[in-house]
Amino acid sequence: MKRYGPYVALGVLQVLFLTLAFAAGYVVRASAADDLQPLTLLGASGAGKYPILDEIHSLLANHYLGTLPDDKTLEYGAAHGLVAAVGDPYTVFVEPPQHQVETQSLAGEYGGIGVALSQSAAGEWVLSPYPDSPAATAGVLDGDVLLSVNDAPIAAGATADQITELVRGPIGSAVRITVRHKTGSNATLSITRATIQIPSVTFRMVDGHPDIGLVAISRFSDKTPAELGQALAQLHTQGAQRFVLDLRDNGGGILESAVGVAGYFLDGGVVMYESQRDGPEKTYTAPTQAGAVLKAPLAVLVNHNTASAAEIVAGALLDRGRAPLIGQTTYGKGSVQLVYDLSDGSSLHVTAYHWFTPTHRALDKVGLPPTTPVDPGTGGSDPELQAAVQYVSGAPLP
Repeated sequence: MKRYGPYVALGVLQVLFLTLAFAAGYVVRASAADDLQPLTLLGASGAGKYPILDEIHSLLANHYLGTLPDDKTLEYGAAHGLVAAVGDPYTVFVEPPQHQVETQSLAGEYGGIGVALSQSAAGEWVLSPYPDSPAATAGVLDGDVLLSVNDAPIAAGATADQITELVRGPIGSAVRITVRHKTGSNATLSITRATIQIPSVTFRMVDGHPDIGLVAISRFSDKTPAELGQALAQLHTQGAQRFVLDLRDNGGGILESAVGVAGYFLDGGVVMYESQRDGPEKTYTAPTQAGAVLKAPLAVLVNHNTASAAEIVAGALLDRGRAPLIGQTTYGKGSVQLVYDLSDGSSLHVTAYHWFTPTHRALDKVGLPPTTPVDPGTGGSDPELQAAVQYVSGAPLP
């Protein structure tokens, strides 16, 4: 079992899992499988803990005019209903395909062909291969329309998650896809799946500012702290002495990764507190990460989609006086979910903890207010980044 905070979804196929059943995302921690108690939803009448479900199943089987779905589909429907009755938007049942994509994405890699996927105005799914990916090597061209996978035509109304499930698979296995090129000709290609990396950190020097480095974190995966360390080292080599951390549209991810990231900017000390129903409060502290960034000028960009694990980092840097927040009020997700892997590959996310910033600020449904409110730009402008550059350059914020 892992621990998650909220996750706001961005992208397709590269981070395609983010069209899952989470409006705001999640944070992860590990747990033992033997915590789980078996639950009979559909079985012999009276044998389960919920006999009404057995009665309903029997009545449907005997009287429903149409064809019933298979038992697994009915069981999943009952599981969704049971969990929804709890009334917590972050306590959810996740079916196997979505859970597999979620797990791969938080691991920072998956077995696939290396394409980004987007939907055209006509409803067709358009491919863009990553450079040097198996798809590009096999002949997939930017703008190709996906027609079929393993000779099965793409169904009208197919979702991004459904296509992801078809295209991804074990590393070393083959998948056949048929595409339509922009020229109008079709091509059927056999592609061997490989390990596709999903970077969570991107970075660059800010244009016109040779001493300011910009680091953007899209989510908190297992690999994020290491990726961040490499990014900061490269920026420092390029001359960066001041930094902007971009957490906009970061919906969260793995709790421990968020704490690890905070360690690059804080010289030890509290990152967050965690409370549970029965048990003492737990304190998370920043690990010691020696580096030039610890004392460097820093600003953090946030918006309404900055959630959970991203709010953990933003809240710690704000409350510890390390950096101002520039942008808009964050999402406001102050709980942690335990994620239990179930026997059939599905999973159960259970809200089990609340977390608080170093000053014991509660964020649920409130979020973190920005130190300097800045509205999003239009037409390619980025006033939030401009304000951050102004701050780290030594000019006062308005």
